[in-house]
Amino acid sequence: MGDVCELDNFQRVSVLAEALPYLQRFAGQTIVVKYGGAAMTNEGLKKRVIQDLVLLSTVGIRPILVHGGGPEINQWLTKVGIEPVFKKGLRVTDADTMEIVEMVLVGKVNKSLVSLINCAGGRAVGVCGKDGNTLRGKIRDPEWGFVGDVTSVDTSVLRQLSESGCIPVVATVAMDETGQALNVNADTAAGELAASIGAAKLILMTDVPGVCTDKDDASSLIRTLTIAETRDLVASDVIAGGMIPKVECCVKSIAQGVKSAHIIDGRAPHSLLLEILTDEGAGTMISG
Repeated sequence: MGDVCELDNFQRVSVLAEALPYLQRFAGQTIVVKYGGAAMTNEGLKKRVIQDLVLLSTVGIRPILVHGGGPEINQWLTKVGIEPVFKKGLRVTDADTMEIVEMVLVGKVNKSLVSLINCAGGRAVGVCGKDGNTLRGKIRDPEWGFVGDVTSVDTSVLRQLSESGCIPVVATVAMDETGQALNVNADTAAGELAASIGAAKLILMTDVPGVCTDKDDASSLIRTLTIAETRDLVASDVIAGGMIPKVECCVKSIAQGVKSAHIIDGRAPHSLLLEILTDEGAGTMISG
C-alpha cells in the first residue's frame, strides 16, 4: 500500500473499517513495546513509531514503551574517554560506565521520547526501574560489573499511569536491595514487565525482519512459531547469536501468561500498527 496521501477518501475509511475488529479486541488491553536499535537512531523512523504509539493510545489501547539506548550510551562513553567493552554480547558496566548508562537512559533518551510523544498529541510520563520499585534486581555476575537480572517487578505505578490515559516510558535501570543502580537488558525488562502486568502482547522492535531460517535473507522470515518450535530452532542453531536472548525473552513471557510475543522490524514503516491491526501482522509471532 502506498502512502496515506495517495489514498482517496473511500479507501481511507475502508482501512479504518477493516481495523475495527482489532481496535475492539485490544481496547483497554496493555501492549508492552520494547523500542531500540536502528529505529531509534533514525529520526524519520522514530517520528513514525511515536505517532503510531499515540494513535494506539488515542483509540483506547494502552501501550507501555520500554526503551534501550545502546548507541547513545556508546557515544557518551567515548565523549568522556571510556572505551565501551562487551563480553558475550553484554556491556561490561563498571561504576563509571553505570553512571553514564543511568545518565543517558534515564535522562537524555527517556525524556527525549517523552517529549516526542507529548508533541505528537499524546500524554507520556517517563520513569525508570527505580521509580516505585518497578524493577528490582541483583548483579548477574561480577565479570560484567553492574549488569543486573530482574528479581521482582512492581507494576502499580505503570498501571496508574496507563489507566489515566498516559503512555509510560520506561528506562531499564533497576536497583538492588542497597539502592545500587543496575543496567538491565531492555528486552528482558520488557518481557518481565509484560508478564507482571498481564499484557495482551509483547512486541520487540528490532533491526531485523524477525526470525528467519537464513538471517541474511528476509524472504526466509518465519511468520509464526510455537514455544516448542522455537526451542527446536535454537537447538538446531537456526536461531543463533543475538536472536537467542530475544526469543528466550518471548518464550519466558508467554510461559508467564502473556498471550503472544512478537519480534518485528522497527525500521519498516508502521510495523507496529501492521502487527496489531492487521491479519497478516509483521515479523514473527511466538505463542504457546
